[in-house]
Amino acid sequence: MQLFYNFTIIKHKNNQTMNVLDENGNTNPKSKEESKRILAGVLAILLGPFAVHKFVLGYTKAGIIQLILTFVTCGLVGIISFIEGIIYLTKSDEEFINTYQVNKKEWF
Repeated sequence: MQLFYNFTIIKHKNNQTMNVLDENGNTNPKSKEESKRILAGVLAILLGPFAVHKFVLGYTKAGIIQLILTFVTCGLVGIISFIEGIIYLTKSDEEFINTYQVNKKEWF
């Protein structure tokens, strides 16, 4: 079962720093990492069956599993990559970094 969280972005009056609040009101400061959201999203849509987006995000094990499944299913696993690409591109940079780069969520 997957839980969905509501995030609220707050902006300080005199500071341009943006923080993300989770559903419990805890502040998650903006990460210093650069977002790979656009790159991973476009690669997932265009080269999805070859799992290039997984390798870009550092998910070597998931990338190898997806490559094997691509050959076993004659490319039908590419649908998963297409969906992942759309999910990547619809998230904000903060959500993407938090979910896929910091917390290392490998699938969807």
